[in-house]
Amino acid sequence: MRARHHFHIEYRGHSVSATVQTGHHPVVEILVDGKETGHATGRNDRPVSVPVELPTEPPTAVVVRATPGPGVPRCLLLGPEDEEGHVMAPRVY
Repeated sequence: MRARHHFHIEYRGHSVSATVQTGHHPVVEILVDGKETGHATGRNDRPVSVPVELPTEPPTAVVVRATPGPGVPRCLLLGPEDEEGHVMAPRVY
């Protein structure tokens, strides 16, 4: 069964949102400041990493790592100098 889960974080002055659609082939979509900047499809409950750039000067490369399951999905934002990442908060729509 497919379900959509939303996550959000403010990072370096930018809004980063993720939508994780669970199911046999999970889909992850990333928005930066309201614009779609990346998406990826996964397989089963394996983590999916989506590289995106923040519109800074120079651009900042970050990675959103979504774990679709088992259980409730989770998202982390990994910045250029972050080893553990930042937990993206679940968001209800």
